[in-house]
Amino acid sequence: MKKQFLETGKIVGTHGIKGEVRIDPWCDSPEFLCCFKKLYLDDLGKDFIEIKARPHKNITLAKIKGVESIEDAEKLRGKVVYINRDDIVLEEGVNFVQDLIGLEIRDADNGTVYGKLTDVIYTGANDVYEITDDSGKKFLMPVIDEIIVDTNVDDGYVLIHPMKGLFDDEN
Repeated sequence: MKKQFLETGKIVGTHGIKGEVRIDPWCDSPEFLCCFKKLYLDDLGKDFIEIKARPHKNITLAKIKGVESIEDAEKLRGKVVYINRDDIVLEEGVNFVQDLIGLEIRDADNGTVYGKLTDVIYTGANDVYEITDDSGKKFLMPVIDEIIVDTNVDDGYVLIHPMKGLFDDEN
């Protein structure tokens, strides 16, 4: 089941004396968080903050409505921030990592289940999926067109054409 409110960063400190906060983004980039006018402080959408944000190196600086001093901003340190998935439209074929975690990895040709997707690692060239089988053994699979056939978040699977040696031991 897809979560409505997605973890997207953490307030890690203050910036200046006028109440700005520094947010460590857990998303694609600091710029991504700047698209939002509202962030949530819980995964239920009950507690929110209105922000005006800008990227700064590898973090996001945010001015929060009603937070006017460094002391007020300091009270928010350590808080995880969430976005509402309804506030953003993703491009075709793009998914939130949180929606990918837990998907079953299946062979497109014979239906063999290799395990579940347990992590997404960013390498720069292409992402890498960490797959964990039922025995707890981990495999790393590059996310490239030659391997990935279909990703179906709604039905809970990724269809693949596995590379030789990915799931079996080669000599």
